[in-house]
This record gives sequence, structure tokens and C-alpha cells, in this order.
Amino acid sequence: MSYRGKFILALVSAAIAMYAIVGGLMATQAQQPINDAGTQIRIFESVLLHIQNDYVDEPNLDKVRAGALRGLASGLDPYSSYLTAEQVKDYQAKKQNSLAGIGVGTSQISGYLLISVLKDSPAEKAGLKTSDVIEYIENKATHDISLYEARRLLLGEPGSKVNLRVLRAGAKPQIITVTRGAYKIPESEVRLEEGKIGVVKIYSLENGEANDIRNRVSELQKQGVSKIILDLRGVTLGAISEGADVASIFIKDGNLAEIIGRDNKVAQTFAADPKNFLFGGQVITLIDSTTAGAGEVVASAMLERKRGEVVGERSFGSGIEQQLFLLRGGDGLLLTTAKWASASGKTFLDDDRASSGIMPSIEVKRPDTPEPLDVQDLVDQQEQQNQNPQPQASPTATPQTKATPAPPKPMPEDLQLKKALELLRGNPQTVRAAGGE
Repeated sequence: MSYRGKFILALVSAAIAMYAIVGGLMATQAQQPINDAGTQIRIFESVLLHIQNDYVDEPNLDKVRAGALRGLASGLDPYSSYLTAEQVKDYQAKKQNSLAGIGVGTSQISGYLLISVLKDSPAEKAGLKTSDVIEYIENKATHDISLYEARRLLLGEPGSKVNLRVLRAGAKPQIITVTRGAYKIPESEVRLEEGKIGVVKIYSLENGEANDIRNRVSELQKQGVSKIILDLRGVTLGAISEGADVASIFIKDGNLAEIIGRDNKVAQTFAADPKNFLFGGQVITLIDSTTAGAGEVVASAMLERKRGEVVGERSFGSGIEQQLFLLRGGDGLLLTTAKWASASGKTFLDDDRASSGIMPSIEVKRPDTPEPLDVQDLVDQQEQQNQNPQPQASPTATPQTKATPAPPKPMPEDLQLKKALELLRGNPQTVRAAGGE
């Protein structure tokens, strides 16, 4: 294709795509409607003409277009992404299903990758912890790539290694090498606490988990349990229908969740099934900053239906439906087309991070949970120390006096679980109970 042909093609494509990049220009043009397509196209035409006529070198307009599309997608939400032609082929072939991962749930904080670590996964065995922030995947800064790209970089052939630069509250940045491999998402677990209180720990809400959780709750009832702590901390995987099915175990009737489409229209509603109702005793639900998606479906239903206190931290804010739109060059846009929401219509994902997710009725923060500003502070402090992080080399073996191993650090107290136990062991009037009143 000729240079002029490339320019015309890119002009049309980038006219729409560069909205996110040049949106800031509108601040100086308050007299023009921000969301007027004609106004935007005229600005884009002006930008492209400057690139064509005034840029020092002959521009590669294919790269200009790709950059514009990346900017547009990143300006929407953490999940909408521009995909190259190669990524589109991988996505359509579901190539990621044949690759090995490390066993983490992923979300974002201050633009960086925030993880929750699955039990007995390669990530846990390598030393990663829930609430760790991944600054770099190999030499790629997670702040500079989409969540889709970050997830893709974590995948690879079984047995291959990936080097991660990790930021952790209260510790120096470190590089952890993880060997990709097979892992199994743990099934839900139950245990008894003093006072015949049952704790149901959930790791995932993938298809089939609701039935397993139902069986666990039934087991607890047979042991005389009348109070339950439902632990949803770290739950990032799962389907909205599965979350609704779990909530239905504790709630008799009424709506539990919605899918909200364009123009705030309800695309689908999920209601409690009276036949699934099982447990009418007192319930406390635990959530944290890594609870997302299907976990938020359960937590919001328990909260809005007054089915017991929700204890912990504001959840992450996730739960979406997406569609891939193909472009002429074979590349594509993976766009969010609907959002998951509570029964009241509040979407879990919001434009403002401060209002995303579910706010617990009783807030109890963990000391190791990073705040957005803390993450940026950690990054800024280490910027000059390590501009291009590399895996730490194994030290050369030299004769030396064997060091006395440091005593293991005691496990920090689980303040959120402690609060839940206090509530259930305290005055019954302080804890809501019933079947969905």
C-alpha cells in the first residue's frame, strides 16, 4: 500500500481510536461538546496532519494507529484491550487454554498488577502472596500494558519460568521466579470454631462450585452448626450464575444480581430459587480487596438482602461481559459490553476506583493490604535503584561460616476472621439473621 493510502486508512481508523489520547485537549476547548463525534474527528484530523507534515521522520502510520487504539482501550476500563492480529488468532483459537499458568487471580491497583494466590499453586510454592503487586513481568512494566497482556505474559509452556518483580507491603522489592505448571483450583473447605460456628472457605466460584458449597453447608448443619462464616476473600474466578446460586443457599427469595447493558438497561436478572435455600441461621461474610466478580455477587446479595454483616475491606470491583470486534487489518478490540451488578443495580466495576466494588458493613483492614498511593510510593522509591530489573543470579558458592537461620516470622493475626467470630459469639441482636427479609 502506498504512503498516501496508508495515511487515508489510518486517518479513518485513528479518528475514532485516538479519543482517549487526545481527550485532554478538550479541556482547552470547553466551547465544543466533549462527546460530539464530529468535533473529535476534526481534532484527530488536525493531529494526524501535524504528524504527516511536521514530524521529524516519516511516520509509521500503522504504529500510530495501533498506539491510538491501545490508548482508547486503556481509557475505558482495565479489561477492554486492543489486540494485535496475532493476539486475535490466539484468542479465537483459545490458545491460552493450552498454556500453563502460575495459579493467580489478577486485577489492578494504581495501574499495576494485583494478585490473589491460589492454594498449592506454582505461585504459592515460589513464595508469592495474596495482595502482592507485580511491577514487572520479565522486562515488561505492568503499568504500561493492559490487564489482558499481563495475563497473557504469565502464561507459557509447562515447566518454563517467568521472573516477576514483586512489591509487598512492609518489604523491599524482590524478584521471584515462578515455574509455570499445572495446578488445581481447591475445592471449598469447612472447619468448626468454638461455639459451633462453621467456617466455609471458598477459593473459586467456577461452574459446579455452588453444589459443592451446598454439600459443605449441609455437612455443617449435621454437626449442629447454627452460625456460619462465609469466607470469600481472594475469590476472583467464577460465573455470575454460580455466585447467585451460592447466595440462594442462604437467601429464600428475591433478586440477587443483574447484568447491566448499554444505557443502563437490565439485560438479565438472577433471582433466588426457594428450592435451593438451605441455611437460615446467622451468617457473616468476609471480603477483601481481592474479592471480585462472582464473589461480589454473593457479598452484595448478603448485604442488600440484610442477610448478615459483611466484614473486611472494599472488594476489588469486577464482573463484566466482553465481545471481540474485528478490524480490517486482522487486529481487534476486546470491549466490555455489559457489567455485573447487585440486585439494586449498582455495578461492581465503576469509573472511579474509590466507588468500585462492595463496601463492607463493618470495615476491618488487613495490615498487608496495599493502598493505591502506597503502591505508587513504592514504585517511585525504587525507580532509580532498578531501572531494568533482572532475575537475581545465584550467588557463587564460597567457603563461609554457616549462618544461623532466622526464626520464622509468626503468622499475622487474621483480624477480619477475629471480628466475625466476635460478632457471632456476642450479642445475637448485633448480628442479622433470617432468610432474606
